[in-house]
Amino acid sequence: MSFRLQPPAPARPNRCQLFGPGSNTKLFEKMAASAADVINIDLEDSVAPTDKDIARQNTIQAINEVDWGKKYLSVRINSLDSPFWYRDVVDLLEQAGDRLDQIMIPKVGCAGDIYAVDALVTAIEAAKGRQKRITFEVIIESAAGIAHVEEIAAASPRMQAMSLGAADFAASMGMSTTGIGGTQENYYMLHEGAKYWSDPWHWAQTAIVAACRTHGLLPVDGPFGDFSDDDGFRAQAYRSATLGMVGKWAIHPKQIALSNEIFTPSDKAVQEAREILQAMEDAKTRGEGATTYKGRLVDIASIKQAEVIVTQAEMIAAQ
Repeated sequence: MSFRLQPPAPARPNRCQLFGPGSNTKLFEKMAASAADVINIDLEDSVAPTDKDIARQNTIQAINEVDWGKKYLSVRINSLDSPFWYRDVVDLLEQAGDRLDQIMIPKVGCAGDIYAVDALVTAIEAAKGRQKRITFEVIIESAAGIAHVEEIAAASPRMQAMSLGAADFAASMGMSTTGIGGTQENYYMLHEGAKYWSDPWHWAQTAIVAACRTHGLLPVDGPFGDFSDDDGFRAQAYRSATLGMVGKWAIHPKQIALSNEIFTPSDKAVQEAREILQAMEDAKTRGEGATTYKGRLVDIASIKQAEVIVTQAEMIAAQ
């Protein structure tokens, strides 16, 4: 372990982030009543350029008037290469109340992008006397973003989470696919004459997880475009959870339950983790640094693994 200890990620559930366009006011109450941990009202890709102003005003009104309960409430602003983002930030922070928790910044390519938004947010907070500091989540959606992923993760103390935006990322990388997440038809290997589809997003997700864990952020898997394919969503989400991601986006309400199920530790996993902790506690009283559990070696590293599962389960249960 390095002398500089790995900081903990924010202690809040982030199993599912439900997205909905700010231009569709009929969705707000349904989003608030959903089982998603995080709500992302979108001002970017799902809103037409002609609807940007009305979507922004709809969003501000919803932040102020809808009962969002315990949801972590986030708004995805427009990207910094657009003429809309600065007005998103100014109007949100000057007109929306303290119920707003987070701004999601899309298409981040370098730490300077975070600096620009942070400077504007900080100035407005000071000018308006806002008591609650806005947090940031970013989306890695480009070759530049993944190349600079660690400096982005460390760019601001406001940073809390990072997601992979598969569609724009694929376009930026020049990938030969139109799929959003999941396995791709032509990305396969052969084993004894049979095709085996591997995961083209794996390396990018791993880079994001490493950067997030290094700097104390929540790594989140992005969208799975085919919301008619429950099995494909499950497979993608299980892979992401195994890599260390804490949750996934839902672009359709039916994906909420799937995401919550997969990113909630099972009763069996929690029970086993507790038994490992107890086995190691018993070993400690015997002056031993390792022991066996169900025929396998467990040691101090096993404690850390088990604690991740138990802590996550207790955090979710405490909601």
